[in-house]
Amino acid sequence: MKELIEYLVKELVDEPDNVTITEVAKDGAITYEVHVAPSDLGKVIGKQGRIANALRTVAKAVAMKDKQKVYVEIIA
Repeated sequence: MKELIEYLVKELVDEPDNVTITEVAKDGAITYEVHVAPSDLGKVIGKQGRIANALRTVAKAVAMKDKQKVYVEIIA
């Protein structure tokens, strides 16, 4: 899952070397914190948050196979 999110985000940004993903497990859910360069924050979020919502939707769809709860947070 982490590799999938990392691949998708790196394809969106101008500075793929600055993309890091931190996996935090808490209360039976996994939160993926996506850290990007401040200049790339808008590209990952998208207009009205559409790209961010699409990333979350893909992550949740993959997680449903394993019956897990997954959250994606985007951090500059």
